Amino acid sequence: MPPGVPRQATGPGRVREWVPDGPLDLGLVLGPLRRGPGDPTFRATPDGSVWRTSLTPAGPGTLRVCAYGGGVRGEAWGPGAGWLLEGLPELLGAADDPSAFVPRHRLLASARHRRPGLRLTRSGLVLESLIPSILEQKVTADEAYRAWRLLVRKFGEPAPGPAPARMYVMPDPRTWALIPSWEWHRAGVDNKRASTILRAVRVAARLEQAVGMEPGAARARLELVPGVGPWTSTETVQRSHGAADEVTVGDLHLPGIVGWALAGDRDADDAAMLELLEPYAGQRHRAARLILLSGRVPARRAPKMPRWDIGQL
Repeated sequence: MPPGVPRQATGPGRVREWVPDGPLDLGLVLGPLRRGPGDPTFRATPDGSVWRTSLTPAGPGTLRVCAYGGGVRGEAWGPGAGWLLEGLPELLGAADDPSAFVPRHRLLASARHRRPGLRLTRSGLVLESLIPSILEQKVTADEAYRAWRLLVRKFGEPAPGPAPARMYVMPDPRTWALIPSWEWHRAGVDNKRASTILRAVRVAARLEQAVGMEPGAARARLELVPGVGPWTSTETVQRSHGAADEVTVGDLHLPGIVGWALAGDRDADDAAMLELLEPYAGQRHRAARLILLSGRVPARRAPKMPRWDIGQL
C-alpha cells in the first residue's frame, strides 16, 4: 500500500452462503479471472480462500470465497459488497450447465472425469475483463501481466476490508482516461493498445450494458470500439458472460493445441480448429478449456516470443 494511504476498515463483512448443485473447484472456476501470479485484483491464499476485487456498479468491493463441506461462503467489503454477494452464484458457475457437454473424444471424456468441479464463471462485468485482454494483444503474457500489475497498483485504490497486502481495485473509467502517456510507456504499453483502452473507457457505460446481451451481440458491441477485434471480444465475454460456445480465434497457440489434441495436427489454423470443435457446437469454449486442462500440448519447436520492454527505451 502506498505510504500515507490508510488501510480501509477491517471489520466483519457482509456474508452469503450458497450450496452448488454439484462439484465445484474454486481454482478452476475463478482461475480465468486471474491475470498472472502478481495480479493485484486476485489472490489465492494457503487456507484455500480466493480473494478478488472488483469495481462494481455500486462501487469498489472485495470478495473472499471459501469452500466448506458441500457449500461456499462469500464475505464481502466495501460499497460493492452487496452487488458482489448477489452475483456470487453466477460468479461460481450457477448459470453454467456442465451436463450439456457430451464428450466425443476420449481425451475430453478423461479430462472432464478428472475435473468434475469445472464450471464457467460469469463475472457480470465487462471492463474488468476487456482492459486486461487489450493489454494482452500481440505481446507475451508476462508483458501483459506486468502492465496490468503496474497500472492497477499505481492508479487503482486499495482493496476495501481486510484483504491480503497489496491488493487493489482497478481504476474507474475516468482514471484510466487520465493516465499520462509516459505512464503507459513505463508500463510497457504501446500507443496502439493504450489508445484502444482510452477509446473503450470513453464508452464504458455502453460496454457494461453488453452484459445483458447474448454473447454474440455483446461481442458485436465490443468490436465497435476500434482496436477491439474477435480475439479480444471473445476473451472478454468468456469471463463476463460465462459464454460456453465462444471459442477464441486469432490466438497464436490455441489452434495448434486443439489440432494436436484432437487430430495430431500441430499446424492446425483457426479454420481447422473450428472444424474439429464443430461436434461441440454450443460448448466449444468448454471443450477448449478441457483440452488445455488435459495437458496434451505439442512440444515447443521455437524459442519463446522475445519480451520487449518499451519502458526501457
